[in-house]
Amino acid sequence: MLSEPEQQKRALRAELRERRQLLSDAQRETAAQGIASQLHALVQNLGARSVSCFLSTTTEPGTREFVRAAVADGIRVLLPITRADGLLDWAVADETGEVSEGLFGLPEPAGELLGPIAVDDVDLMIIPAAAVDASGTRLGWGRGYFDKTIGSMQRCPPVYAVIYDSEVLDSLPREVHDQPVDGIVTPTRTIEILHARN
Repeated sequence: MLSEPEQQKRALRAELRERRQLLSDAQRETAAQGIASQLHALVQNLGARSVSCFLSTTTEPGTREFVRAAVADGIRVLLPITRADGLLDWAVADETGEVSEGLFGLPEPAGELLGPIAVDDVDLMIIPAAAVDASGTRLGWGRGYFDKTIGSMQRCPPVYAVIYDSEVLDSLPREVHDQPVDGIVTPTRTIEILHARN
């Protein structure tokens, strides 16, 4: 039996997934350019030399343009690789941008596998989300990979979730295991959330 927050989350995810599928290719392309620009500015502002990011699927706000540009700028970019045990391995992005299909059909890098603790050294984490609210509560897609990763880190760097503008919501259901984010990146703006993790 699902708890009330779980039921609310499930309904919200279905609605958000449907909304994303209705976007045109032109809207997706414009969003990807905006995301690349916002993420580049964020990396500059934080002085980050090493970041973790995710490879966007076709319905997610595009991160691949940002990853390519960051690698070209000499920034070390770690990309997640899903594991059956609910943890994430990592691989360093390279110029080839070679991608394979991982668990759940997600795009994943084809590079050398680094273990889950490789992410402990990054200056910034850029993660996917379905929506984020004003307090930093993040609604993921339900598998818990990023909540587990963030919750287990000894020294967690700033964590920013990438979503579309319409996915910044007033409030979201929150459960004990849900890890808040420090900021939100959309195609048009970057929102800093103060004291999210305190």
